[in-house]
Amino acid sequence: MGAEGGLRERKKLQTRAALADAALRLALEKGPDNVTVEEIAEAADVSVRTFFNYFPHKEHAILGRNPEHLERALDRMRTAPAEESPLTTMWFVVQDVLRDLESDGQLSRRGELIMSSPTLLYQLMMSSFDDERQLTAALAIRMGEPAGSVRTALIVSAAGAACRVAMDLHKNAPDRPVVELVREGFQLLAHGIDPAFDQRGIS
Repeated sequence: MGAEGGLRERKKLQTRAALADAALRLALEKGPDNVTVEEIAEAADVSVRTFFNYFPHKEHAILGRNPEHLERALDRMRTAPAEESPLTTMWFVVQDVLRDLESDGQLSRRGELIMSSPTLLYQLMMSSFDDERQLTAALAIRMGEPAGSVRTALIVSAAGAACRVAMDLHKNAPDRPVVELVREGFQLLAHGIDPAFDQRGIS
């Protein structure tokens, strides 16, 4: 049963990857608004019904959304060493997702496509907000902070913002890899974006 279960999981991963690859390829060729679910399913050699077993709509397929990313992130949040800083944990979470998205060699092209499409950008923002709410709740538990903690929400959302900013900047600076731009964003967050900020203005 173990071997059979492992084979099923591998097949699921392969099918999800085939659908995401087909969706991205077609979106790059025709534009995301001109691609249909039927075309994506046909290109991946699966049925439309199978498509909806993996993605709720074509935009998630083009984005390469994978529920396992959030599951792994939440698990990483729960099992992080006690001495690991919250921002460091978020870096490992983001690094894991970027590594997975980079595995098909299309991270940069996907990022450029997303930033050029209002529909894809909206879907990315909406799905990111939902992920961030769950990660914030998990981080609050880990840090022993109450629900509604500004600090935990800010750590998680700032990490997400670093990724979105990196994708946008990469569009105008394609020679700088997205991962490099994300890393720079995290370094700025870690050291303080504006250490000279005059707090008297908000006291």
